[in-house]
Amino acid sequence: MRTVLLASLRVHTRRYVAAVLAVGLAVAFVVATDALSSAARSGLNAGVGAPYAASDLVVGESYGTSTEDQEAALRVAQAEDASAWTIGRAWEQLTDADGRQLDAETSIGAVETDADHRWQVIAEGRAPRAPDEALVDERAATSRRVQVGDTLTVGSGSDTLEVTVVGLAEPTSFLSAPVYLTWEALSTLPSAQPDTVLVDAPDDRVDAVSEALTAAVGTQVRSTEAFVDERRAQVNDGIDVVSYLVLVFAAVAGFVAILVVANTFTILFAQRARDLALLRAVGARRRQLLRAVRLEALAIGVLASALGLVGGALGGWGIAAVVRAFAGPERIGAVSWSPVWLVGAFVAGVVVTVVASWWPTRAVVRISPLAALRPDAPTDARSAVGRRRIVLGSAVLALGAVPLAVGTSSMHVQLAILGSFTTFVGVLVLGPVVVPAVIRLLGRVVGRTGAPSRLAVDNAVRNPRRTAATTASLLVGVTLTATVLTVMATGRSAMEAELDAEYPVDLVLSSTTAVSAEVRDRVASTPGVASAAGVPGTTAAAGDLGEVAVLAPTDDAMVATRDDGAAFAVGPDEVLVPYDVKRGGEVEIPERLTLDGASGAVELTTRLVPSRWGGALVVAPATLERLTPEAEMQAVWARADAGADADELGGSLGLVARDGGTELANQLDRRGWVDVQLDILVGAVVGLLGIAVLIALAGIGNTLGLSVLERGRENALVRALGLTRGQLRRSLGVEGLLLAAAAGLLGTALGIGYAWAGVRTVVDVAVPDATMVIPFGQLALVVLVAAVAGLVACIVPARRAGRIAPAEGLVAD
Repeated sequence: MRTVLLASLRVHTRRYVAAVLAVGLAVAFVVATDALSSAARSGLNAGVGAPYAASDLVVGESYGTSTEDQEAALRVAQAEDASAWTIGRAWEQLTDADGRQLDAETSIGAVETDADHRWQVIAEGRAPRAPDEALVDERAATSRRVQVGDTLTVGSGSDTLEVTVVGLAEPTSFLSAPVYLTWEALSTLPSAQPDTVLVDAPDDRVDAVSEALTAAVGTQVRSTEAFVDERRAQVNDGIDVVSYLVLVFAAVAGFVAILVVANTFTILFAQRARDLALLRAVGARRRQLLRAVRLEALAIGVLASALGLVGGALGGWGIAAVVRAFAGPERIGAVSWSPVWLVGAFVAGVVVTVVASWWPTRAVVRISPLAALRPDAPTDARSAVGRRRIVLGSAVLALGAVPLAVGTSSMHVQLAILGSFTTFVGVLVLGPVVVPAVIRLLGRVVGRTGAPSRLAVDNAVRNPRRTAATTASLLVGVTLTATVLTVMATGRSAMEAELDAEYPVDLVLSSTTAVSAEVRDRVASTPGVASAAGVPGTTAAAGDLGEVAVLAPTDDAMVATRDDGAAFAVGPDEVLVPYDVKRGGEVEIPERLTLDGASGAVELTTRLVPSRWGGALVVAPATLERLTPEAEMQAVWARADAGADADELGGSLGLVARDGGTELANQLDRRGWVDVQLDILVGAVVGLLGIAVLIALAGIGNTLGLSVLERGRENALVRALGLTRGQLRRSLGVEGLLLAAAAGLLGTALGIGYAWAGVRTVVDVAVPDATMVIPFGQLALVVLVAAVAGLVACIVPARRAGRIAPAEGLVAD
């Protein structure tokens, strides 16, 4: 049987291409995931310990520490004759010397004047030596056009700090910030928050200093090694989560690969039934044949998995190298491969191949030699096999519908996933009934285009089991793609509605004094501004809040908002207090707030809202009349054009704000960051799904190719009866188009149904009662791509079938 095995592998090599490709892609996907996650992990780990390298002890939790503990730690360290310094951060507005806003709210880090304690690497210039000097990250300097010697303003309003850039720092991956100030300067900013206190103790007194610190502070005191290990674990957990998420899609790719391999072996062994029957007739035992064909599958699995290991390793290394070249080594480090992942991927690829071939091999060796010489009757819904399949498929559907319904109604994600998977298995079981029915519906339209098209429809539905097996892999990919695209579209729509409520105005120019009409006109004429409107208001004393701007938006001002003014709906006895006013919770907002304006005091009910429109309160127009006899324009609201660059527009309006004596709040920049993250997420998910679809399309091409070989005598007969070579190619092309289109349409319909369950269980948790959005354009593109891919997949088989002369094709095997 060794001779039979080697001969089979040599003769049928071309027929196993799709199986090798499917398994190899799935294995490569896993290996590349391991390589990229390890590169990202090593890049992050390289910088995690750098900020703490000069210390012996770290005071603080992983999420930061309080100002009281920070001050206590510094006092104890000084008393114990130990060096101590603070790592902290602030979030402030950044403006250049020309008044151009570089960032509406950016991270400001801490840098030490002592070179022994400083972890930043100076690339140009020198480190800060005084509170009025700053160090800027090289990337930030390039993107914001900042050079050594430039003057920057950190903060807004009265809490600002003017600093001179004295040096540029090499980019880092951990605790990085665009700008670094000394802690002496950083601590004067209102948003400054200490992260940790680092202590360098004398070698013989580390334990004593640790005990003194532990007694004085209410937070953890740990060795630097222990603290850095915890930080590394946190960073690595984040990377591993990404890896595991990607592996979910790798599992989908593996499932599709199983379908492709199983389908390949089913058709191939069916075609070889006569050969296997002859071997049985000349004395080969059933067990020998079973062992031979399974060894054949094992050999294919080993080859595909080995190719997948090499391809995944090279692909992961190459992608990491490209990312490192553009993003820098601090973003992604050296690639390393985990032996566990490599061995696991290889074993999984082999197991997938063997498991996928298990049942086809058992089925083929059960056939007696004489039975193999007779044609195999296709499965029909009216036959006993068809009826059993319908009963079994319906039972599986009903079994899955229960957890799907319960999970959807109770927002239980695990139950909903279980129900979705089970019902989809039921659909696959009913495939020989459902898929031909869809093809017949499509055939009513296609069949009118001529005899070759009608022949294609007949060929596509003649063997329902083969038809269902051919479309199963693509059905998985399209269903998953349609589900994800619909959930993503719904989630994005819900997120945008939330963003519209949180950031109802893109850009706000405001002041505690009247804003001139010239400022409003300059804002309206700025490129990138779709509409701008002045908002009447006044200034009033508001208790502990001090002097604040009070606005009363009119209907004219609502044209510059994104939510048609819904965020500014306020009653005559109410005052809206946005996030920017109650920022940080430093001031307690009372339930009743008294506003003292030019015409007297007005007591109003406060309503805290999660929206941002700058540091101003909002009241009804009638309330504003009670506060001041003559309201003046207190702010200008601007709405940006679709696709406007937030940084560029913010910089342009920053100049207008500086010239007009106003402050700019760039909300477009904040919501733009969320949009970028959503775009990245959608692109990553679609790219991962593309792997599964690619494997599925390879399966369709292979199955069609095997089908052409299987129907060689039949194709030769219709050629002999008058079908031209071009008509035969057209018939096979239409058949591939019908198979792919049926899988695309059925998968899209199923995907929308599963997406509804996903929206109810996932999106509704974050955004209650989210309106489901069906991306018809994207789904239509998915169906079109699937159909075209099916058409392309049959080009080679059709050309091969057309080249065979009728006389040659009618010769018996």
